[in-house]
Amino acid sequence: MNPFKLDQKHIAITGASSGLGHYFAKLLAANGAKVTLGARRVEKLEENVSGIRSAGGTATALPLDVRNSESIKSFISAAADEHGAIDVLVNNAGVEAGSKTYMMIDEDDWDFVLETNLKGAWLTAKTYTSHVEASDAAGGNIIMVSSISDRRANRGQFPYAISKGALTRMTEVMALEAARYRIRVNALAPGYIVTDMNRSVLESEQFVPFRNNIPMRRYGQLEDLDGPLLLLASDASRYMTGSVLTADGGHVCASL
Repeated sequence: MNPFKLDQKHIAITGASSGLGHYFAKLLAANGAKVTLGARRVEKLEENVSGIRSAGGTATALPLDVRNSESIKSFISAAADEHGAIDVLVNNAGVEAGSKTYMMIDEDDWDFVLETNLKGAWLTAKTYTSHVEASDAAGGNIIMVSSISDRRANRGQFPYAISKGALTRMTEVMALEAARYRIRVNALAPGYIVTDMNRSVLESEQFVPFRNNIPMRRYGQLEDLDGPLLLLASDASRYMTGSVLTADGGHVCASL
């Protein structure tokens, strides 16, 4: 038996309209999971769902605003109605406030980032836990998508880095408290991953010295997250909870 198989697992992914969430949905579906994609931009979700279905996968798009508890409840309920009990929740929804210091942001910046990245993750995890209890499932699995910004400080990442630092600690505390519900809670902390949104910046000449500070001398590609995510989403990690799995080419080590 292959413990990494995701066949028939139902996985819900927040923030799945673009970036990491968009990629994670395709990856998990390609490995046999039924995926439910949630985000505010439903039209973008539908594009992803269409591609997954064309490749033979099973996917559904549902509206979701993680800053709204009623939206979260509707998302979890509709996902379960469509594909059955949710085996895995990928708490991926996240935003940034741009390259701003604590003196540059305003209250709206702070609220938008913290409510999305932190409060949204808590509310979604709480609603999912209630779903696991009500469904009489054998257990559950929550994957928080954090960042090496939880430990590696850079100027201009306020309040994003704060939200990720708190998200990592949330993972650890929640793992202690979720065990009674037979739910595992772990985090994936990517380093600098090249996406369509950041490619022009990361691959510019001015960022060469920054890249060379990474021990592996390269940025990560989306495919570099395949193994870590499949590990955390599958039964191969059945004895893991409270762990933070870092995939960063050694970037954090270089800053210690």
